[in-house]
Amino acid sequence: MEERNNGQSGFSYTYSAKEQAELKRIRDKYTQPPETEDKMARLYRLDASVTNTAKTVAIILGIVGALILGFGMSLIMTELSSILGAYSDMAMVIGIAIGVLGGVLVSVAYPIYNAIVRAKRKKLAPEIIRLTDELMN
Repeated sequence: MEERNNGQSGFSYTYSAKEQAELKRIRDKYTQPPETEDKMARLYRLDASVTNTAKTVAIILGIVGALILGFGMSLIMTELSSILGAYSDMAMVIGIAIGVLGGVLVSVAYPIYNAIVRAKRKKLAPEIIRLTDELMN
């Protein structure tokens, strides 16, 4: 322990040069205005954004469709239909309808992915072409 100027005692620690540089880098993120993104990084980010949105939508649609399909199958194949009592014969018809709906959702996931990719490419094409022209010259 070392004595401080105001008569209080406490610990004092000095960070190494490497740690000081890391602290300065973190502090600069919050005190300085953000730097402009370089052109190559922007090009990579734009190119990745074309497929990232489409992947997310397609995966969510596929998962939801698979869950609905599975619920329809379980309604047909398990004793879940016995819960419906007198309407247990209807459970097979309802299960088939729900299963088909889930199958349709799973089946349209890829065409929706392609449609979103085409739309995003069309929207971002001028900016990507402009950036690539600047980088190639």
